[in-house]
Amino acid sequence: MSTLLHLDASARRRSISRELSAAFAGAWRARNPDGDYRYRDLAADPVPFIGEAWTELCDAVLALPSTDPERLGELARTPEQAAAWEIVRPLLAELLAADVILIGTPMYNYSIPASLKAWLDQVTFPRMSLGERRFVVTTARGGTYAPGAPKAAYDYQERFMRDFFAGHFAVSDTVFVHAELANSRQDPALAHRRAEHDASYTLALATARDLAEEY
Repeated sequence: MSTLLHLDASARRRSISRELSAAFAGAWRARNPDGDYRYRDLAADPVPFIGEAWTELCDAVLALPSTDPERLGELARTPEQAAAWEIVRPLLAELLAADVILIGTPMYNYSIPASLKAWLDQVTFPRMSLGERRFVVTTARGGTYAPGAPKAAYDYQERFMRDFFAGHFAVSDTVFVHAELANSRQDPALAHRRAEHDASYTLALATARDLAEEY
């Protein structure tokens, strides 16, 4: 039985990145009626930032020759470390149980929301491989950061996440689905590019649904 972990990070309750992730999730659930679906809204139910006790757990992991994520709780030696582990434990359990991790996120200031970064920090420890798990990231960006665009070099959203998953989780199977020029819906200076946005949004929705057929 396949398991999908679905995360949303947009501060907007009605957002394009949420619509795109919902399109993938809906198609995935239709294709996997017996699959396990787990959802977490990182904006509505924020994950705490890491604290000193978390760093102490991380130091304990570094002292070991390898990392077994299932046994990290055994490293807690103080009440503060135990409390830090109780924050990590359910988040990490959801991640380890999933075959596919779906993340809906906007681009904020060329990168990802703090709510998503907090989740990544909590579930990431040294030398931790996620093996054959697959990541799908659906995004909305105010401008366009497609290859060849003037601001393509400022895309620290996809670049950061792709490098993060490869470097920390040893995962190379990450697919991004982008809706570009979302600010053309509100910004008069981008109104002349609304048709480009509409085309990008429509393609992203279709791509998200089609991708679910492969997962």
